[in-house]
Amino acid sequence: MLSPTLHIYFKKALASVVWGRRIIVLFLFCLFYVSSFSQVVPTSFKATVDSLISAKPKTYFGIDQAIGSKVNDTLLMLYFADVAGEKKYLYGQTYALNQMGRRYRYISQFDRALALHEKALEVAKEAKSLEFEVYSLNMIGVVYRKIDAIKLALDYTQKAFDLADSVKNKSKGIKKSITVSLNNIGNIYQTMEQYDLALEKFRESLIIEEELGSKLGMAINNQNIGECLEAQGDLNGALKKYKTSLAYNEEIDSEMGRIICDNSIAKIFIKQDRPEQALEILDRALTVAKELKNQEVISGTYVNLGWGLMQLKRYDEAEKNLQEGLQLAMNYNLPSTISQANELLSELAIKKEDYKSALEYYKKARHFDDEISSDRNIRYVYDILLRHNTNKQSQGYEEEIRKTNQKTDTILLITGIALALLAGIFYILYRQYQLKNEKKLLTLEQSMLRSQMNPHFLFNSLNSIKLYIINNEQKNAVHYLNKFSKLVRKILEASSLREIPLAEELETVELYMNIENIRFSNEINFTITVADDINVHQVKIPSLILQPFLENALWHGLSSKNDEKKINLNITKDDKGFMHISIIDNGVGRKAAEKIKESKVLKRKSVGIAITKERLANFSKDYQNSFDIEIIDLYHDDDTSAGTQVILHIPTI
Repeated sequence: MLSPTLHIYFKKALASVVWGRRIIVLFLFCLFYVSSFSQVVPTSFKATVDSLISAKPKTYFGIDQAIGSKVNDTLLMLYFADVAGEKKYLYGQTYALNQMGRRYRYISQFDRALALHEKALEVAKEAKSLEFEVYSLNMIGVVYRKIDAIKLALDYTQKAFDLADSVKNKSKGIKKSITVSLNNIGNIYQTMEQYDLALEKFRESLIIEEELGSKLGMAINNQNIGECLEAQGDLNGALKKYKTSLAYNEEIDSEMGRIICDNSIAKIFIKQDRPEQALEILDRALTVAKELKNQEVISGTYVNLGWGLMQLKRYDEAEKNLQEGLQLAMNYNLPSTISQANELLSELAIKKEDYKSALEYYKKARHFDDEISSDRNIRYVYDILLRHNTNKQSQGYEEEIRKTNQKTDTILLITGIALALLAGIFYILYRQYQLKNEKKLLTLEQSMLRSQMNPHFLFNSLNSIKLYIINNEQKNAVHYLNKFSKLVRKILEASSLREIPLAEELETVELYMNIENIRFSNEINFTITVADDINVHQVKIPSLILQPFLENALWHGLSSKNDEKKINLNITKDDKGFMHISIIDNGVGRKAAEKIKESKVLKRKSVGIAITKERLANFSKDYQNSFDIEIIDLYHDDDTSAGTQVILHIPTI
């Protein structure tokens, strides 16, 4: 039976739509709890928890001193969170949830980490603890930074910093949170290649860490300063900082810190044409990284190994390591590592005179670079910088006014000109961004229309109508000809619209399924179910997004199936601003469909789904939340395929 704390998680999860990503994370978290607690929590730790709940310390360091090294044991932290929640000791509960989130972040399970930190933030607010609220906001910001979600990372981190900085008499915990915020903001500037600004933040953070005597904080900031110096070309300065960071990590016996420093030192050796020394370090680092299961570090180490091997002209080994690192980075959504791996693979392909592959890898590297440092992110960071600098300038003006009233007009004039120039530059950048997006959208809409009106579908439909005419089935011929003409008209009308009512989209796909069902001898049982709380005439969705998924289910899932054929389309919504459209078929499944496709002489290439995904990504820019698509393989109890489920998560706000 679930304990009260996790019962609350589970109850909240069930109150939302089950297809939501965070719901899945919390559900898996509950399963983890049930399986993990089959083990026995040590009596000594139970006594520590009872002592904490009795004493009820309200600060991070007050709890942390009692927990000690047990902080890295997720099973014990889960027990602490559960008991603290049951006893209404909210400070302990938010502490334990954040520590679990931190551990999952270390092993690159970012969705689970994010869910735990967000729950910790809720508990901190309920406890009215500014210190733990700031800590939770910082941890959420760190997770978003790890997956290169720059805007969200900066939002949460800046909020944490502003809250902490507003406290007059800052406690040790608040000061520590300020160092984390400064470090995280520095990392964001570093990602945006604003190295001078990043160095300023890292050095500010380092000063406070030295004041607090935190060797871990000093290790982290020296490492970050080294990375900025390396990016600016100061390899000797960077190497000195990396060695300083390594010394601190040795003092606190941090394996993770040592591996990160080893990778950085190895990169310097590679850049200094000392690849043999680099490989010696990286081989050792990879072994330890695998033991720690930090996928971010493992993938980065593979990429660095590939880089070093490439310098030694051991191209086959280099490619193997680079591909290994790239695959891990893609599996765990690490855009920066994906970009670096593709860039190195491009260089390797050039060395092997495979220029076609080199171009493909280069395009992929630039694509992920653009995602990380998109125009939108750059404008957003610059906007934060502008507001921050404007505030600092304003404070400076007040001080100057107190000292002297001279030069006020000159300062205001210069400021006005600077702001006008910045406004003009930002407007030009914004217009370029708009024009690029409009061109991209037009191209996508044209591609979508071509995919909807593909020759195979038109030929099959007209051929079926022709058979009715030949067989003298005039009523059927007229009936399906009317449906076909109505479908073509609807597709042409919808292709000129950005959004259409849900009712129109459902009518279009129903017409499409009726016509396609002809070649299946009307064997397909197609049903549409819409939740009662959805008004299909008021809700709007991007036009022509469902047909590609239905076509995929027909061509690849049901066409090779002999017995009963079913497709169910279910539409629901939740209270978080999402509508969920689920398309379930009982076809042969993706693995079997792929084998069948490979065996065919003529292979049908599906482009509709790829175009739809790109269109939805473009739509996401105008919504608070992002469009998302899940593809789930369904299985029977005996592990045989039960079909495929596609879920579209469509934001309504």
